[in-house]
Amino acid sequence: MELEPALMSMLAAALLGVVLSVAIERLMAPRPPLRRPVAAWAVHAGLWCLAHATLTLALGRPWFAAAVVCAFWLGLVQVNNAKYKSLREPFVFHDYEYFTDALRHPRLYIPFLGWAKFSGATVGVLLAVAVGLWAEESLEDRWDWAGHLGGLNVVALSGALLLWGGARRLPAATFQPARDLAALGFMASLWQYACAAGRLPCVGSPFDFAAYARRLPGTPGQDLPHLVAVQSESFFDPRAVMPDIRGDVLAQFDRLRADGVLRGGLAVPAWGANTIRTEFAFLSGIAAERLGVHRFNPYRALAAGWRLASLASWLKARGYRTVCVHPYPAGFYQRNRVYPQLGFDAFLDIQAFAGVPSAGPYMEDRAVADKVAGLLRQSGQPLFVMAITMENHGPLHLETARPGEADALYTRPPPPGCEDLTIYLRHLRHADQMAASLRATLESLDRPASLCWYGDHVPILPEVYRRYGLPSGSVPYVCWNNWASAPGRSMDLAAEDLSRHWLQRIGLMQ
Repeated sequence: MELEPALMSMLAAALLGVVLSVAIERLMAPRPPLRRPVAAWAVHAGLWCLAHATLTLALGRPWFAAAVVCAFWLGLVQVNNAKYKSLREPFVFHDYEYFTDALRHPRLYIPFLGWAKFSGATVGVLLAVAVGLWAEESLEDRWDWAGHLGGLNVVALSGALLLWGGARRLPAATFQPARDLAALGFMASLWQYACAAGRLPCVGSPFDFAAYARRLPGTPGQDLPHLVAVQSESFFDPRAVMPDIRGDVLAQFDRLRADGVLRGGLAVPAWGANTIRTEFAFLSGIAAERLGVHRFNPYRALAAGWRLASLASWLKARGYRTVCVHPYPAGFYQRNRVYPQLGFDAFLDIQAFAGVPSAGPYMEDRAVADKVAGLLRQSGQPLFVMAITMENHGPLHLETARPGEADALYTRPPPPGCEDLTIYLRHLRHADQMAASLRATLESLDRPASLCWYGDHVPILPEVYRRYGLPSGSVPYVCWNNWASAPGRSMDLAAEDLSRHWLQRIGLMQ
């Protein structure tokens, strides 16, 4: 092959690929505008050229390499659209774990993309690979500097220079995904988030600072109380948004809230998923806005070496045994690595529930309540238990309603297309029963005990919200004690403030 055809083929494949990548980006929701800084376009073109050059080097087929990069880009756009539809947030760099997690926990992720789309994409990729390998022969002079290798280096060097020059002049990211996507485009925002993710946060927790523990006044034996925190999966009160739901769906939680020492609405940093954002806020006392890019997955920074005090470590230093109960594999979100750093003495994951029947695809809330009750009754020292439930985790549309179930949940049947709301209410009632069970357990103890209950986020119910309207995103919380106390107080809080207000309300923190 002569110099000119090899060089032209390489450059044409790269140029056409860049143009196609812009066209593919136009399929996004939300769609970023074409008007953006030149630096953002330079980063976009630079990254595409580098990816194309790398694949061409490996495959020896420039057009096939361009098709593969475009196919991957199209896949990212589809994943972004599925995420935005369910969670109202664009795809960000930290979401790259979706791809490995989808293989390890397919039920959690693939249904939101759609099994048909996933299967079609898989078949499409396999066909593209087969056709690409068959239709384009590997270049004979791929290692010839006067031929293909020279063209490849032109593309790679051009990409590197575009990326270097553009990245230096990119506007600062706000780490508000929709805003950054609109300002920089998809590829430049991913690049900026990836660069920021390499720097650990420089943020301290309120539990690092001087907050003095003291004995709880007016309780039997002046003992430190047992503490139970429950982060209830997708727990919120749908009755205000959906008036056809029976009022007694949350009867026990209403009773608990009426008797609580502190109650109200909780502003959480998550919508529909990303449980660990609320979980981390409660345990650390740190607002998401202070974390920069690590607001999307703070546990990754902890696993990478960020050291931080938490509610658990603060209580452990004051004589508590600290235990987390979460009926799911310990490695999910790297909790098995993160929890010891946060101060937990023990982590009971799904293996602690061997032989226990589930409620649908996940462990039932009643089993979690029983596990917490057993820990409390066996403990001879003050105990802090953090229970994170799973029963009400989606995708809800994969389950089916039972005959007559709707009659017990609604005053009037919901409109067609809202069947997953019935599934949600079934599990919500089980959460309500869990609250009653824990209250009964704490009332039976000789030691004083306090319960803090809250939701992590609203559930994913896009069709229901389309018909009834979007909820505010706030979830309810309540703090309840098993001893006589002053009249309760209503107060709306942010998730990062709840744990400290709980400790202050029961007299453990000034």
